[in-house]
Amino acid sequence: MKELLRQAFTQFEKNKISTVDAELLLAHLLGVSRKEIHTQALEIPSDQIESIAAEYKELIGQRLLGRPVQYITGSAPFRYLDLEVGEGVLIPRPETELLVDRAIGFLTSMENSNEAKSVIDLGAGSGAISIAITSEAALKGLSVSVIAVEKSEPAVVWLNKNIAKYDLPIRVVVEDVLTALPGVKADLVLANPPYIPDDEKLPQEVEGYEPEIALRGGKVDGMQIPKLFIDSAARLLKP
Repeated sequence: MKELLRQAFTQFEKNKISTVDAELLLAHLLGVSRKEIHTQALEIPSDQIESIAAEYKELIGQRLLGRPVQYITGSAPFRYLDLEVGEGVLIPRPETELLVDRAIGFLTSMENSNEAKSVIDLGAGSGAISIAITSEAALKGLSVSVIAVEKSEPAVVWLNKNIAKYDLPIRVVVEDVLTALPGVKADLVLANPPYIPDDEKLPQEVEGYEPEIALRGGKVDGMQIPKLFIDSAARLLKP
């Protein structure tokens, strides 16, 4: 296994791909943690080495072609969560975790914070924001009801999978953010909208695989779509 990993490191370094991805792929294949693949205690039955090596090379080949490691493994970490992801849904970014921090802080600081609070997540994607807020609010003794709005059918598949995985009472609304939830008002409305300008060049692993609808924010400055999200948030937010 160490020789396979060394070969993968060499290939990834030549192609300017993080060698961490090679470790993640091997750990995924073996069903262990990244740390465990470097321990002496990890033993592979001799009759399985050949098949594992072949599978590993196939995974390495996918990554070399640009497929994101999260799509290959089918999972993406987000705060304390391990979300299921794949083609058709945006991979959660670490930066979005800061949005959850702000949301939890806001809900905690509200007057009568012991009363139930309503939250709407626009363009929910994999459910990263909705699920993190719902689960972490509960740990802090906060009562929240969360509605996740998402219009992309492929993304909704992953959204529902992740909500079911964590068994949370999140309501899913499959509709465009511009028209969703007429007459509904919430204490907090948040989103991570697409904001990349249409003509901006992106890395192959992003542009060639992740859904454009979750990335591109419009022409020139990429702010066309975010402005629509802002309009929807204003409509949905309590006075």
